[in-house]
Amino acid sequence: MLERMVSSDGPRTAAMLVIGNELLTGKVGEANLPVLARSLRGLGILLRRVVMVLDDVETIAREVRALSAAHDWLFTSGGVGPTHDDVTIEGVARAFGVDVVASREMTAMLEAHYKERLTEGHLRMARIPRGATLETTAEIRWPTILIRNTWVMPGVPEVFLMKIPVIEAKVGRREPFVSYAVYTRMDEGDLKPLLDGVVAAFPGVEVGSYPKWSDPAYRTKLTFDGRDDRLVLRARDAFVATLPPGEPQRVD
Repeated sequence: MLERMVSSDGPRTAAMLVIGNELLTGKVGEANLPVLARSLRGLGILLRRVVMVLDDVETIAREVRALSAAHDWLFTSGGVGPTHDDVTIEGVARAFGVDVVASREMTAMLEAHYKERLTEGHLRMARIPRGATLETTAEIRWPTILIRNTWVMPGVPEVFLMKIPVIEAKVGRREPFVSYAVYTRMDEGDLKPLLDGVVAAFPGVEVGSYPKWSDPAYRTKLTFDGRDDRLVLRARDAFVATLPPGEPQRVD
């Protein structure tokens, strides 16, 4: 049996399952990961794994079973529309050993929205795994599907973004991650011994280094992340104190 990737005193954990042939063939660029990642950081949730798969029911089911068992939350993205290749609902249902059923609530909403234009294709969007709940807020009335610890999200970026407040309201905010940045004109090779020093001195702070070649304002961006705001600031300032005269170019 898989154990969830969270300790008793650590942050809640999450995984994301991104679904779509169009993504793995390069026809469409994935846009929902950054949106989800930023939201989860603000909620104090650590996104630990992202998996991208084709529109295949058994593959989706296998990944949902594994990822939902190993994390506090799982978010799927894509494959919930009305066409033949939208098979995420079936995959999620199979993962949890339940049937796919038509939601009366979602059927009624589709009927009210489309009226005489309603088709069987539209009604496919009312299908949910049996036992799933339909999550809404006062402002966002179109439901988001939640079964156990798994959110079934749309792949269309505009709609995915619209549903983020529903997740935030349901999941709840705990101690968020904070992030600070330092921008320098120094090369990563020259920065390495300075970074090694701050990494060793502040093991509770995540330090990142990101070079950029085309921006005249800076050469390398350094980030300092964690859930203890004072500790992260101390790490950032300790690093800044080791820089040579004329650096840094900017501190955020």
